[in-house]
Amino acid sequence: MKKKCDEKNRWRNRMVAFRMSPEEADQLDIHVKISGLTKQEYLIRRVLEKDVIVNGNPRVFKALRNQLESVLNELRRLEIISAENEELIEVICYISKILCELKENTNK
Repeated sequence: MKKKCDEKNRWRNRMVAFRMSPEEADQLDIHVKISGLTKQEYLIRRVLEKDVIVNGNPRVFKALRNQLESVLNELRRLEIISAENEELIEVICYISKILCELKENTNK
């Protein structure tokens, strides 16, 4: 098997692993889907404190739509937003921020 460099001619041959709770892993998966990046690229950018720039494409819009449907269903089930739903509120804020940025980028 031939080794490959990434698009910036870097060898990515070091592995980094860590443990997460199921809730943390679920939240990470949501953020990754919404970003449109691979999990590897998303984590590298976050760890290195680089901006995670979301570029609108069909996959991102589908992930946003699905996540918003999930949030709406959860809000209907709960009927109210309370402090107990902090994770849900974080997801709503994250989605709102991305949608605002996408709207700004399409208006330019």
